[in-house]
Amino acid sequence: MHTFEARIYLIGITMKTMFFTTAALVAGLCAAPVAMAKTAACHATTEKQIAALFDRWNASLQTGEPARVVSNYADNSILLPTVSNKPRISREEKLDYFEHFLPNKPAGKIDLSKIFIGCNTAVDAGLYTFTMGDGSTVKARYTYTYVWTGKQWLISSHHSSRMPE
Repeated sequence: MHTFEARIYLIGITMKTMFFTTAALVAGLCAAPVAMAKTAACHATTEKQIAALFDRWNASLQTGEPARVVSNYADNSILLPTVSNKPRISREEKLDYFEHFLPNKPAGKIDLSKIFIGCNTAVDAGLYTFTMGDGSTVKARYTYTYVWTGKQWLISSHHSSRMPE
C-alpha cells in the first residue's frame, strides 16, 4: 500500500472507531433514564393534573407571599424569569425575584399549552399572558418542567420569556 492510501485507510478506521464510540456513548446516555425509570415506580398522572400545577403556582402568586410561590419549586430547580436577566437557582435567589415581581400583582392565564408526561417527570410548554395590577399585560412563552418527589409534583425548571413582537 502506498503512503497516501495507508493514510486514507487509517483515517477511515479512526473515523469508524470514533463513530462507534460516540454511538455507544449516546446509546448509554439514552438508556440511562430508561434504566432509572425501571427501578423507580412511575407515578401515574394525567394532562389535567399537570395543567392544574400552573393553577397552583398562579394561586400562590395571588397570595403576594414570595415563600408560597417558591414552595412550588424543587430544591435543585432553576428559574429563568420573564422580567429579569438573572437565572435564579437558590431558594434565596427565587425569593428575591418574587419579592420584586409580586408587588406588580401579576395574574397569569394560559393561552396555549402542550403537556408531555414521562416517568415521574412532566413538561408544560406554551404561551401565557400576565395581567398586572395596573391593567397592563405581558405576553410570554413558558416552559415548566416538573418532577415527582415521591410526595408531590414540584417545578424543576421554569423558563419564561416575553414574546418577541
